[in-house]
Amino acid sequence: MKKQIPNIFTLLNLFFGCIAIVFALQTESIIIYVNDEFSGSSFNIPEKLVWAGIFIMIAAVIDFLDGFVARLLKATSSIGMQLDSLSDVVSFGVAPAAIIYQMLRFSFAREENGLNISILWLMPAFIISCAAAYRLAKFNLDETQSTNFKGLPTPAAGLLIASFPLILHFNASIFGIGNFLINKWVLYGIIILLSYLMLSNIVFMGMKFKDYTLKNNLTKVILAVIAIITAIFLQWIAVPVIFISYIILSFIYKNKLT
Repeated sequence: MKKQIPNIFTLLNLFFGCIAIVFALQTESIIIYVNDEFSGSSFNIPEKLVWAGIFIMIAAVIDFLDGFVARLLKATSSIGMQLDSLSDVVSFGVAPAAIIYQMLRFSFAREENGLNISILWLMPAFIISCAAAYRLAKFNLDETQSTNFKGLPTPAAGLLIASFPLILHFNASIFGIGNFLINKWVLYGIIILLSYLMLSNIVFMGMKFKDYTLKNNLTKVILAVIAIITAIFLQWIAVPVIFISYIILSFIYKNKLT
């Protein structure tokens, strides 16, 4: 029975990922301009898309906890590993792709005749899902990724995308980021970049603490400090800043990660 406890957490990850997809796909409203500040417009992103982002973040917290609980109870198992990857495909592959799909709809809706856009322009969103699935399959077959990762971890990509509706809903006027994030070409660029990073063999740092010494955990401490400071001053915009910092730190300390 003890061995099933981490699996219950893993299935909760999947459960909340499914809820995120439901909220994302129920989004039928179109962006409304509500004011004009900071050389850009703020957007009224439908609340259901915001909830989709929130449930992906909840899934990410549970994804962290299932590994923690498994190690705490010494209840790791092969089926747990497979369940974790299958759940991650949904929560951090399919659900974020559904958000990008809707954001592309919103982007085209701002243009003349944009509501009649062909679905072919929206389908690239699901490249994210394919890249996430392939990345996780590689991870399951590679036993060298116990400490660090080859390729961007799918939860990192999923969390970045999950933050977009929250930024557009709460912080769109800051730095004019609303106009930037809702630009279709920016969204296509994000799809390409995240898919490439997930499929690459670039080494990214893992977030597990090796011990309690600063020397062996310096990158994680730096990232934690950046996360706290940016969360205080930038609110949800902190998520992309933390994501970029994570990539930069992984590159700076890549020789220590391999």
